[in-house]
Order: sequence, then C-alpha cells, then structure tokens
Amino acid sequence: MSEQAITAPTRTEAFEARLKKRYASERRFKAMGLGAILVSVFILVFLLGTMTFNGIAGFQRAELAVPMDFGEAGISLDPSIADEKDKFRSLEGQGLREVVQFFAEQELGAEGAAELSPQAWRVAADEIVADPSLLRQQTTLWLPATDDLATAYSGDGQADLQPLAQQLAGEGKLSDNFDPGFFSRSDATDPQQVGIWGALKGSILTMIVTLLLAFPIGVLAALYLEEYAPKNRWTDIIEVSINNLAAVPSIIFGLLGLAVFLWIFPNFRSAPLIGGMTLALMTMPVIVISGRNAIKAVPPSIRDGAMALGASPVQVVFHHVLPLALPGILTGTIIGMARALGETAPLLMIGMRAFVATPPDGFTSPATVLPVQIFLWSDEIDRGFVERTSAAIIVLLIFLLVMNGLAIYLRNRFEKTW
Repeated sequence: MSEQAITAPTRTEAFEARLKKRYASERRFKAMGLGAILVSVFILVFLLGTMTFNGIAGFQRAELAVPMDFGEAGISLDPSIADEKDKFRSLEGQGLREVVQFFAEQELGAEGAAELSPQAWRVAADEIVADPSLLRQQTTLWLPATDDLATAYSGDGQADLQPLAQQLAGEGKLSDNFDPGFFSRSDATDPQQVGIWGALKGSILTMIVTLLLAFPIGVLAALYLEEYAPKNRWTDIIEVSINNLAAVPSIIFGLLGLAVFLWIFPNFRSAPLIGGMTLALMTMPVIVISGRNAIKAVPPSIRDGAMALGASPVQVVFHHVLPLALPGILTGTIIGMARALGETAPLLMIGMRAFVATPPDGFTSPATVLPVQIFLWSDEIDRGFVERTSAAIIVLLIFLLVMNGLAIYLRNRFEKTW
C-alpha cells in the first residue's frame, strides 16, 4: 500500500486542470495590470498633448511690424534720469504715443494703424529704456495688435477684419511671435496684454506663508504625538481628528478662513497672508501624518543606542530621530504644498479672485494666485483667453512637476539605510 502511494502519479488530470486555470488567471491579471498602465499613460499623454497644443498659441501674440526713426521724431532720453517710471513719463510727455501712431499710419495705412493696440507705445518705451541707442537709428519694432485683429488673423472673429489680417500677413507685417511679456505682466482685460507674473508672484508669496506656518507646527506636532504623548483616550481623539482633517474638503477650510482670519484681519482680504494661513490649515494634517510615519520608520535601535551613550531624550529626538526622518517629512511636506498650490475653492472664499492689474508688493497686498487666474480666464468667451488659459495651465503643471521633482531629490539626498 505504501509502495503504491509512493509510486502513484502526483500530477493528476485534476491537478493539471487547476494549475492551468491558475496560470491563466495569472496571465489575465498581468494583462489587466498592463492594460491599466497603458490606459493611464494614454490619458496622461492625451492631456499633456492637448494642453501643449492649445497652449503653444497662448505663449504667442499677434504683432504688427512698424519701422520707426525716433531721431527724426525728436524723441530723446535724458541719461541723468535713473528711475524707470520717470523715463516712461519723459517719453510719454514728448509724445511717444503720437509718434508710434504716426509711423504706424505711414507703414500700415489708416485702417491697419487703427488695429494697433492702444498700449503699443508702452512696448516701444520698454524697448527704448532697455536700449537707448534706438533713439539714434532707424529700427523696426513688433508691436501688439488689437484683440479683434488677432482673432481675425487666427480665422475667427469679425469677418470684415479677416481680409485686412490676410493682407498684412501676406506683406510680412502681421505675425504671431513669442511673447516674453506673458511671464512679466499681470492680468488685463485684453488677452493681448495679459500675463501671469502677478498671479505667479501671488502664488509664491502664499506658498511661503503656508510653508512657514504649516511645516514647523506640523513637524513639532508629529514629534510630540509619536515620541512624547501618552497613549490614552485624548491622544486617540487627536489622532482621529487629524486623520479626519486630512480628508475634509478644501472649501471647508476656505469657510474657516473666511469666518476667522478675515474677522481678525478685515483689511487683508485677498492678501497672500490670509491665503497662506488658510492653506496652512489644510496642509498641516498632511504634514503631521507623513511626519509621524517617517518618525515611526526610524528603527528603535537608533534611540536605544543614543540613550545608551548618554544622550538625553531631547537629544535623541533632535540629533538622531529627526535627521533620519527628515527625508520622509520633506517629501510629505512638498506633496502637501503641491496640493495646496493647485487649490482654488478655499482662496475663492477669502476673496482672492479680484482683478489685480499689478503684482503684489508684499504679503498684505491684494493678490490672486495662478489656479484662480486660470479659473477666471477659463470663464471668458474670447478665444485669446482660451489660449492664454492653456498656457497658464502648462506653467502650473511645470511648477507642480518641479515641486514633485524636488521632493524626489530631497528624499534621495537625505535618505539613510540601516
């Protein structure tokens, strides 16, 4: 009986069928996983491709070529003037606006000159201030066209302007050129004149306030809960509350900022200070949770070894545990900051959706942020704003990718192995 049990075949038909079924199930699982990855990559490539295709035009603007001779016009610039605003006032007082319009009519005709942007003379003034030698020579400046002509040049807009746009383009006097001023100007009512610097500077100031408030408080809270807090009912309630706060919708924090911070600081509505304080409330639970996980991942042997060498509990925490947990803490902090950078709802609640034509001077100046600027531009029906919205989205995505890349670098830079 024992010999038959030993020599009996172990791979029976039922066993082979089960094994075949198991291998088929594993192949299906691999195929589904690969399919999920391919679908995700396709959606990501489609999103980035669409944004890039639509956003390329947003980094350009329609401009008219206008030959000018400022020496003939009698325009000059006193070298003793140091302040740029005084230089602009001097050029405006000498009739630079009228000079630009005169040369435009000579080159483009009355109909074409009428489609030159009213702010074109400021572009000429920028060129003169940057290079005063232009006042002593003949030069050709590319000046912004009106939004109507730009829309007609793109194939939309007023039909009566399309022949003029085609004529000027055929003569080489109208073209879509890269607009570096898009990165240095602020919001405007004309899509030909808008820029993202005001919103980008507001975002930077808001993120600075958020980081200065959320990071130290979040890290210290994580250290206390993990290293010092007694394990009792109250700490359990605190831990549950922190976990719940991390999942609260962001607009709730906006309502809290509206009810508390604007009540305390009523004169700072739409200021980066209030926006940063509101986003700090939203980011802090994320930093606490990631900080606790990073601190918990430090091996107990590190603490025991430091204590055995005579280190005090505070020295153990700040000289050994915290430096080793820093990569995880920084990674969680930057990811939380990246989430805060893309938030719109809390900032809308505290009034950071105002039309701000100049960049904020400081943390208490009226400002807006890049996500809110994108939201406001997306509500415009003008095609030019649609293209500018896509360009601003690309800038925001690049900003987010840089922050996530920084998180990866810091994690690899400070990561320790035991």
